[in-house]
Amino acid sequence: MELTDKEKWDAVVKCDSSYDGRFFYGVKTTGVFCRPSCKSTEPLRDNVEFFDGIVHAYEYGLRPCKRCRPDLNEYKPMKELAEKAKKFFDACFDDPKKLSLEMKNLGISQNRLIHLFSHQFNSTPLQYVNRLRVNKAVTLLKDSDETILNIAMLCGYGSLSCFYDVFKKQTGSAPGEYKKIISEDSWR
Repeated sequence: MELTDKEKWDAVVKCDSSYDGRFFYGVKTTGVFCRPSCKSTEPLRDNVEFFDGIVHAYEYGLRPCKRCRPDLNEYKPMKELAEKAKKFFDACFDDPKKLSLEMKNLGISQNRLIHLFSHQFNSTPLQYVNRLRVNKAVTLLKDSDETILNIAMLCGYGSLSCFYDVFKKQTGSAPGEYKKIISEDSWR
């Protein structure tokens, strides 16, 4: 069933994503076309044209909106931001200064990052980073002769007590106990 212009306009006003892909709208005064779900400022109705496909919008002489990216099949900037943060965590979880700098470069607040990351990965950034750090600590405890203090520092912890708390919560034993268990198992 074909949509009426009124239905299309109502979808634009409501930024209704359920209409994405069914039509596009262009704003004559800006020369841009958008998805119905675009969060840009609502245009004046007299300045809007509706298009059944992207080709028609291009033929009309419009360019794709940089905010909603109607020219892409899937555009999820919040997902991309969470994945970018995850890559930073993976790369510099053991370097708190570098990690802090990279997070500032994302350009969003800490609370927003926590929300986006939790939504995308079912884990807060801190939980994720601590998992990475403990995994590295486990490897170092197994494969090196480093002291527990050095291991804590090499894994990005600023204090030994914090390292002990997180390590014990995740593994069920303190780092020293864990190292002892590993060495006993290797002799068996």
